[in-house]
Amino acid sequence: MQPGSPSPLPFAPLALLRRLEWRVRGAVENALGGEYRSAFRGRGMEFDQVVKYEFGDDVRDIDWNVTARLGEPYRKKFVEEREVTVLVVFEDTPSLQFGSGAQSRRGTLLELAGLLMLLGAVNRDRVGFVHATPQGCVVQPPVRGRGAIHHAAARLFGAPAPPLAETAHADIPWKQIRRIAPRHSILVWLGDFAPRPAPEGWPVIRGRFQALGFRVDDPWDRALPASLGGGQISAYDPVTGRLVTLENSAGERAAHARWRANREAAWRMLFPDSTSRIVVGTDENSLDALVRFFVKAGKN
Repeated sequence: MQPGSPSPLPFAPLALLRRLEWRVRGAVENALGGEYRSAFRGRGMEFDQVVKYEFGDDVRDIDWNVTARLGEPYRKKFVEEREVTVLVVFEDTPSLQFGSGAQSRRGTLLELAGLLMLLGAVNRDRVGFVHATPQGCVVQPPVRGRGAIHHAAARLFGAPAPPLAETAHADIPWKQIRRIAPRHSILVWLGDFAPRPAPEGWPVIRGRFQALGFRVDDPWDRALPASLGGGQISAYDPVTGRLVTLENSAGERAAHARWRANREAAWRMLFPDSTSRIVVGTDENSLDALVRFFVKAGKN
């Protein structure tokens, strides 16, 4: 595939979902087990009452207002809800359509989104999505049941990619998200996460939900090609809408290293906990990466 050319999904949405579902069921039976649930421990909970704090309790549950009023530590007690709500936020930008290999970043992210939604269906959770593009948003409030979740995933898979010439950012409706998803929902934000400030109100979002970040990297994101043939290579830049020429110069490599460092710093600011973020390469197996993520998160 030529750099910059979007890779179409290999199957129609429903056919692709059926293929992904078989992979998800196999992972649940053979690899994931209870890791998916344990990765979300402490969430999917609702407030029950305030009780005295005892040694070994989670200090994050301390109710400081009650503690100050009564003069001794009290904590909030929670009871586990019967289901988890998963909200997939897919930030769809023209830059995702770049791919130096067989798969674009967008294709890989869509596959990850589909795997997550189907995993929620297998685990009998409520699942919804937000598809944010520079042209606007499609919001699917969380639904339950295999058929409803499959229909929602097919809507997301069938959504057109934004035009390559588009230069505006996707506007994620964070206020609407707070209305449609209950507290302690699992919010999975998927995008390319170019270097930029955190969205307004991000600390509130992180406090209300269990926020996870899913980023996809093309090999060129990690390093410019080591060999450029005759010394130069042309590639289409979907962000600027121009054909650019890479000359393999020291200046270009230094600029790429600065961009990579700034991007990583912004990424870690959004998701400080290493178990709340995952970076998947377009040349990796998406399901294997997802299994490793949940196993790691479940052990921490």
